[in-house]
Parts: sequence; C-alpha cells; structure tokens
Amino acid sequence: MTHATEAGLWSLVHGARRSLADDLARLDPPRWHQPTLCTGWDVEHVVAHLTAAATTGRWRWIRSMLLAGFRPAVHNERRLHEHLGPTPAETLTRFEAVVQATVAPTADTAAYLGEVLVHSQDIRYPLGISTEPDIRALTAVADFYARRNFTVPSKTLASGLRMTATDGPFRAGEGAPLSGPTLALVMTMAGRRAYLDHLEGEGRDIIIDRLS
Repeated sequence: MTHATEAGLWSLVHGARRSLADDLARLDPPRWHQPTLCTGWDVEHVVAHLTAAATTGRWRWIRSMLLAGFRPAVHNERRLHEHLGPTPAETLTRFEAVVQATVAPTADTAAYLGEVLVHSQDIRYPLGISTEPDIRALTAVADFYARRNFTVPSKTLASGLRMTATDGPFRAGEGAPLSGPTLALVMTMAGRRAYLDHLEGEGRDIIIDRLS
C-alpha cells in the first residue's frame, strides 16, 4: 500500500467518524440506550467501543489482550467501559476527541475503516437514521472484506459468491450471484442479517444458511 493510499484511507476513517458524530449529536438522551445490531450493546456502548478502538495502538492492544487472556470479547468490554462517560453527552465528547486520530494496532487500515462504517450502521439502522456512507469508503472495505478474514469472517461468508454492487464499482468472487448496494454487501459480509433484504441473487440463500 502506498503512503497516498494509506493517507486516503485515514481520511475516509475521519470522514466516517465525523459523519457519525454529527448524527449522534442530534440524538435525544433516551435514544442512546436503545439496542443496536451489536447484541448486548446499546448506542452508548458502541460509541465507547469506537473511541477505545481509536486510542489502541499495537502495544496497548497486545497488553490488553494478554490481560484478557486472549479473549477478544473480554478485551472489548474492558476497553469499552474505560471510555463510557458518566452521561451520553460525555461519551460523545470523548468520541469527538478521537475523530481525527490515526491510531490502530496494525497497518490494516481498511479493516479499521470497516469497523467505523459497520458500527456506525449498527447504530443507525435500528434508529432509522438514513445517512449514507461515502461510496469510496464502502468500496475500499468491501474489497478488503472479500479478500481477508480479519475482525469479521467476511472472506469465509463471501466464498463461492459472485458479488456485484449496484451503486458502485465493487465486484468480487466467482460463483452464485449476489447483488445489491455496496453498503448491504459490506454489512452482510460483516455478518449483519438485517441487510439481507437489500440483496438479490442465488447467493442470498447461501449467505442466509451461513449466518444461521
């Protein structure tokens, strides 16, 4: 990856965080405690998780995982609670402070862009917020997800499928056809069943079986 490409990905990360922060600023306090697509986490939990992710470099991640006994769920919960504020407004302030951060445990920036995009939709979808992420960001994440299992088993979910975005340049794979908006393809590769209704093709039944 060239420096320009890396810088471009971080710019998209910053834009995605800024967009989410703007949406969050319009939420009434009770909506911060509504469920998200992340089982067991409400809006405030997901935002705190994103703040934690934006402040965790390589060595801090290694130390945290060691202390968690290499259990990612334990690591995530501990780091999340470090960044929960006493009120939703304070939790948002803490997230606002890391919008421009360029911190990550590894150089897989597209994966961390995916984390911001996916978790943003984990919040927006249940709340009915219709903000559409940047198609350039979605395409970069879709390309990465189709090639690698990283924070989600996206490559495994997409294996044997010929995916085609109907609103952008993303194309990947061979096999049963699966088409739809890039956002729906990204969210489905991230394991979010809520987006299956936005997809068409024989590959949809395959994905449904894999997510069952």
